[in-house]
Amino acid sequence: MLRLGLAVAAAILLLDQASKWWILEVVRLPEIGRIVLTPFLNLTMVWNRGVTFGLLAGEAWWHAWALAAIALAVAAALTVWLARAPDRWTAVALGLVLGGAIGNVIDRIRFGAVVDFVDLHAFGWHWYVFNLADSAIVIGVGLLVAHALLRPQRGAREGT
Repeated sequence: MLRLGLAVAAAILLLDQASKWWILEVVRLPEIGRIVLTPFLNLTMVWNRGVTFGLLAGEAWWHAWALAAIALAVAAALTVWLARAPDRWTAVALGLVLGGAIGNVIDRIRFGAVVDFVDLHAFGWHWYVFNLADSAIVIGVGLLVAHALLRPQRGAREGT
């Protein structure tokens, strides 16, 4: 299961960093600010100096490094969990979370903030601006929760 999870993590990391490179170097979104793609989707440049939804944002020089260190510790714990993953669903889910977490750590180390640019909106309401790494983390956590809630329990199958 470790190989599967690490392959998923590597794929997410590669896709995440490639999408951020494209946004920064090809599209040059920091210079443009916003591109309207559809009535419900924009590319909007946001430098997220905090964690999820901008929480714990700070401007001090050490702040990005502290958040990166915490995220690396979480990534190490996820890797240990991944090495013990009991099945494919858990390995894939942990790989999604791990790849997304490392992608955002790279941003913090390189830029002091995470590159966010996907802006979904409807009826005047905008969701938080996010990136591919954030999506992978949310999907991975959702899979872990669903798998934990929906898989048959051993005791239930054995009649105990």
